[in-house]
Amino acid sequence: MPYRPPVREHAFLLNDLLGIGEHADLPGFSEAGPDVVAQILDEAGRFTSGVLAPLNAVGDKEGCTWSPDHSVRTPKGFADAYRQLVEGGWAAIGADTAFGGQGLPHVINLSFSEMSSSANMAFSMYPGLTHGAYSAILNGGSDAQKALYLPKLASGEWCGTMNLTEPHCGTDLGLLRTRATPQGDGTYRISGTKIWISGGEHDMADNIVHLVLARVEGAPEGVRGISLFIVPKFIPDADGKPGARNGVWCDGLEEKMGIHGSATCVMRHEEAVGWLVGEENRGLALMFVMMNEARIGVGLQGIAQAEAALQAASDFARDRLQGRALTGPKNPDGPADPIIVHPDVRRQLMEGKALVEGGRAFLFWAALQGDLSHLHPDEAVRQKASDYAALMTPVVKAYLTDRGLKVCSDALQVHGGSGFTEHFPASQYMRDVRIALIYEGTNGVQALDLVGRKLPAQGGRAMLTWLAELEAFSAGARGDAATDPFLDGLDGARAQLQDGVGWLMQNGLSNPDNAAAGSHDFLHLVGLTALAWMWARMALVAQAKIAAGDADPFWTSKLAVGRFFLARILPEAGVHLARLKSGAETVMALPAEAF
Repeated sequence: MPYRPPVREHAFLLNDLLGIGEHADLPGFSEAGPDVVAQILDEAGRFTSGVLAPLNAVGDKEGCTWSPDHSVRTPKGFADAYRQLVEGGWAAIGADTAFGGQGLPHVINLSFSEMSSSANMAFSMYPGLTHGAYSAILNGGSDAQKALYLPKLASGEWCGTMNLTEPHCGTDLGLLRTRATPQGDGTYRISGTKIWISGGEHDMADNIVHLVLARVEGAPEGVRGISLFIVPKFIPDADGKPGARNGVWCDGLEEKMGIHGSATCVMRHEEAVGWLVGEENRGLALMFVMMNEARIGVGLQGIAQAEAALQAASDFARDRLQGRALTGPKNPDGPADPIIVHPDVRRQLMEGKALVEGGRAFLFWAALQGDLSHLHPDEAVRQKASDYAALMTPVVKAYLTDRGLKVCSDALQVHGGSGFTEHFPASQYMRDVRIALIYEGTNGVQALDLVGRKLPAQGGRAMLTWLAELEAFSAGARGDAATDPFLDGLDGARAQLQDGVGWLMQNGLSNPDNAAAGSHDFLHLVGLTALAWMWARMALVAQAKIAAGDADPFWTSKLAVGRFFLARILPEAGVHLARLKSGAETVMALPAEAF
């Protein structure tokens, strides 16, 4: 079943919903007019569906292969596809023109990344992590480091990784033991073992630039003593080309549930030469630049896999004959009707469409906030966009991956027994997407981050600003019977979210367990409210097009899916609020030994 890139959907979001043309005076946006966007989307669709998608099952079945010489071979076809990606300039879409990039807005790069991840999630992780390494060095590296590494990372000629996790510590980076010893010549010797390093070793690029968290001798304990280092696989020579082999080795690959085409490595740093990025003991802040970008990328993976799984399930439901429609045969000349006639199958497909289309709009909006926070000349606009980006990053990561898993699970269910076999792609989407709820900070950690840090930051400024914006939006958009129900739904969700914020402020401070026990439901309440806002905005655009005489069924379909969201998904907000307000008592009732 071929992957069909949602080009029309992306164009609608970029041009009609987000109106990126309104920002034409900003750097990068001036080059992203409707014609350019259309060309990029069309070419991205051709590349991802024609080059990457055919390798998805290959990568899943073949996986990566480790050799005793510490090398890793990627699945058949991956290296050639990566060469085409670099030659086509896809890796450089969002990179700064000063370093050979195309300088386009991040939200445009996000569009390509979603198609790439839908077509082949495992493959797309290699360029995705490389761009994260690029961003970290761009934000904290010296001029010499930028000049040496950024052009190669921007183009994709060299790949990048981030080395955080160690065998004894994951989320709690304060426990890391990797050591960095200064050599007196500006370099450090890095020693330690890192695990679960995506793209730590492979055969697709001339060099791999590892960004490694380590502790300089004598540094403070905990996260205050963490520094960030560039540790290349090959040390660049005087001409900036890969030179001597560095002391960083892949000692093996993880056997994983999914993303088999992504090399998940155990990396041993043995007196490896490294260069400090920024200042000693300030590495975690720089790494968070990369991690926050990666968290948006992981939220994207949730939507991307859900899109691919939904397409596969829809194709199967139209083709699979079983039973008759309760309202009479719909395929009278055949032995049975296609299962898409059955309401329960339709329910699962409609839930998928409502979550994917609403979630994608939220994802693109969040990416646009990142662009505005860096590029807009008005300090107030930059501040608000920065506040929104910080507040919503954990929500994008956790809510969209959680819902993405549900869509993939429902897609497998639509396939019935066939979905549990390897004859159809449903099982791969289910296996691949599952990691997205775990890496780059588990979804539980994201929820804690939201209630513990992002919500109270600056006295709750970001949340209060957003709630006020939602209220003003709804009040200013009323007057059309076709779209007022969407505003009613948004108002209801906003009121429930305000109730939840107030409850947390009153009860979370007196007992932190109350905030932690309700954090999952609070995050989902924020996610649902965000999707309600997106669906209201999409409905307004669609209804305006219809009122103007545009008979394209795209608009009536958009309204129909949106009404399903209001009736069948948005009511979950009340459940999440009730769970949140139940507090921690029932959650913490049993002693640890009772489990």
